[in-house]
Amino acid sequence: MSPELVSILVLVVVFVIATTRSVNMGALAFAAAFGVGTLVADLDADGIFAGFPGDLFVVLVGVTYLFAIARANGTTDWLVHAAVRLVRGRVALIPWVMFALTGALTAIGAVSPAAVAIVAPIALSFATRYAISPLLMGTMVVHGAQAGGFSPISIYGSIVNGIVEREDLPGSEVGLFLASLIANLLIAAVLFAVLGGRKLWARGSVPVDGATGPAEATGAGAAGGTGGGGEKSTGPAGTAPTAVAVRPDQDTGGTGGATRLTPARIATLVALVALVVAVLGFDLDAGLTAVSLAVVLSTAWPDDSRRAVGEIAWSTVLLICGVLTYIGVLEEMGTITWAGEGVGGIGVPLLAAVLLCYIGAIVSAFASSVGIMGALIPLAVPFLAQGEIGAVGMVAALAVSATVVDVSPFSTNGALVLAAAPDVDRDRFFRQLMVYGGIVVAAVPALAWLVLVVPGFG
Repeated sequence: MSPELVSILVLVVVFVIATTRSVNMGALAFAAAFGVGTLVADLDADGIFAGFPGDLFVVLVGVTYLFAIARANGTTDWLVHAAVRLVRGRVALIPWVMFALTGALTAIGAVSPAAVAIVAPIALSFATRYAISPLLMGTMVVHGAQAGGFSPISIYGSIVNGIVEREDLPGSEVGLFLASLIANLLIAAVLFAVLGGRKLWARGSVPVDGATGPAEATGAGAAGGTGGGGEKSTGPAGTAPTAVAVRPDQDTGGTGGATRLTPARIATLVALVALVVAVLGFDLDAGLTAVSLAVVLSTAWPDDSRRAVGEIAWSTVLLICGVLTYIGVLEEMGTITWAGEGVGGIGVPLLAAVLLCYIGAIVSAFASSVGIMGALIPLAVPFLAQGEIGAVGMVAALAVSATVVDVSPFSTNGALVLAAAPDVDRDRFFRQLMVYGGIVVAAVPALAWLVLVVPGFG
């Protein structure tokens, strides 16, 4: 048995044990990386740790630390209230606002994980307060980021178009952008309908003023179920919350119950704006920036942030970093290249095309979306040169297949959503994201191939 096949089988065993024995998958993956890396790939510790996602570790810790402080001092409550006022109390519009916001950020040049890191904590805090499915809200944020992710001026779009130009393939910048935009918009519409969006429309408007406003909200969407808690307790699904506990720091006087802006909240809002400006305007690292801002807030208001470090999603950090370290071992020993070259050598172009789409989706669910596209597009060049498959459609299909799966909890975007969700059963939310990610991996590559490759675009 080849070393590459052994490494894939070990990954399957990790999934099976984690699923059946409730062991943290990240811890299992670290052990697997050590075993496979040492015994099969002949790697030393430095070679094994080469795949450790240090940047993602800092992003997960920094962003969840900063927003834990924001939740502790009531800033997220204020932001949620402001968002409800913005849409005149129509809670059903908020998931679409988050979709559009992340899409706009990535379309103008933000890296997808940076946009998700900024928007997801606010979106999921809103979901918790108004009993919206966290799965709906989280996936809307991620798909929004991918909807704008391939605009001609975006990071992803510029990279992929550059690869196409370097490989001397025909390309269409607008076609690539529209393919990703339409695909993610359609997926978002289906998710909205399936995960409780219709109930949100039926709910109508909630009061935008008054301390008891959230009590008008109904239960969570059918598939979400994990978004209770916070400042209200919910009854059975579809019924109104039974009580609303008014926070002592809320103004129940002339503002009608709107959360007041205190010095700590004003400083936190300034920190959040500074995070956006630093990441989007100056291309600073989101994780390091978030940690620095969190430290400043903790120093100024230690009482508000005393428990914030404990609220960092450490189990999620372990899970994601362990799995990605093992994937790094697979890349180090050539397993990913081995699988891609095996597919690229198939003599039937259409079959090779759909298999490449599936490899892109599966690998991207655990690793860099752009990185896998950079590896797969060149592998497609030989059969694209035969003229039986359109290059524009093939590149678009690979781009869609490799990015829509970023809802996986093992990808950067999915991990950020999982880590940012407050007051949820994280094990259940993780399983929901994993199941949904599996559905996307199984269905979208085939659909993208059928719509974009088979007709022969480009």
